[in-house]
Amino acid sequence: MPIGFIGLGAMGAPLATRLMEAGHELVIHTRRREAAAPFEELGALWVPTARDVGARARTVFTMLPGPAEVEAVVFGADGLAEGFSAGTTLIDMTTSAPAAVRALGARLAASGVDLLDAPVSGGPKGARTRRLAIWVSGSEGAFETSRPLLDLLGDRVMFLGALGAATTAKLVHNSANYGIQMVLAEVFTIGVKAGVDPAVLFAAIREGSLGRQNVVYRLADQFLPGAFDEVSFALDLAFKDVSLAAALAQEAGVPARFTAMTLAEMTEARNRGWGKRDSRVAMLVQEERAGVSIKVDRATLGAILNGTK
Repeated sequence: MPIGFIGLGAMGAPLATRLMEAGHELVIHTRRREAAAPFEELGALWVPTARDVGARARTVFTMLPGPAEVEAVVFGADGLAEGFSAGTTLIDMTTSAPAAVRALGARLAASGVDLLDAPVSGGPKGARTRRLAIWVSGSEGAFETSRPLLDLLGDRVMFLGALGAATTAKLVHNSANYGIQMVLAEVFTIGVKAGVDPAVLFAAIREGSLGRQNVVYRLADQFLPGAFDEVSFALDLAFKDVSLAAALAQEAGVPARFTAMTLAEMTEARNRGWGKRDSRVAMLVQEERAGVSIKVDRATLGAILNGTK
């Protein structure tokens, strides 16, 4: 049977094209018939409703703007659910909300349909080049059955467990990504307004410890194993550096909210007597505030970093 695909935008279009280039027949639905023309030229079959896609395919991909659009396509009038039969798998690649994903999965399961939560990371360029992370959660059996298709679309396909876990990982990833961007914007304005050329500043930061090391990999040093007494750089010294950066921002007349928040977290950690511990112990303040304990053993971290897990 053909594969269904709904959501042929900047991300969905290259993924659908890749499936066709690999020899798969596609049945597609678009709100505007003319938008389907490039795919019809490659051999895809356009149908007038999402329901028709569900009736013709046993595996259906959706790549939509958000949870409201997924709900409409699946359970709206002439939606996918009206055409689905038991044994069908819906692979939703939309960046959604975990609660919405779990609710959708429960409703589909009542009809014998598996939902795979499969958001991606890599942007349109990654979709075109297959340099794409695909995080998947849901039924492990459905994942293994669908894996050959997913491997056509991305070079980093990972199963994360129960439904909703993949969307949770995607939201955490994106929040970190954009948060780091805002921090970098702030510190660059401090440096430039303090008189350093932005190109010179970029070259300097690129050669420092931040630029030479993957910021995510560094989580495995002290934070994830909870090894804050393995001191690489003491909190007292880091506090001094951030204090001086905050003072520099004030002298330059630059609003520095992220720097101020960082200094406040470090201050709280030092007030607990942690100044001689590793600087990353300040991250423990947020753990306690959230009421969660984060710890991963060294062997597991090594396997992840070595690509064996």
